[in-house]
Amino acid sequence: MIRCNLARMMGEHKMRIADVARESRLSRATVTLLYKETAQKVDLQALDKLCELFGCEIGELLERTNSSNADQSTRK
Repeated sequence: MIRCNLARMMGEHKMRIADVARESRLSRATVTLLYKETAQKVDLQALDKLCELFGCEIGELLERTNSSNADQSTRK
């Protein structure tokens, strides 16, 4: 599973969705989907703009985590 740390980063910088959308020039819808971790696809340019805005690397914004325990038990 891929986790997006945008909500955490926004909290650390005391930014709202509207602030991120305005400063990154991304649509509010794109920022909201990433914030809520409901995005199915993300444009590389959008990720680049967010990394630039927060002064971070892609690995700080996105991280791969293990699947839930339920998913793991069905694979055994």
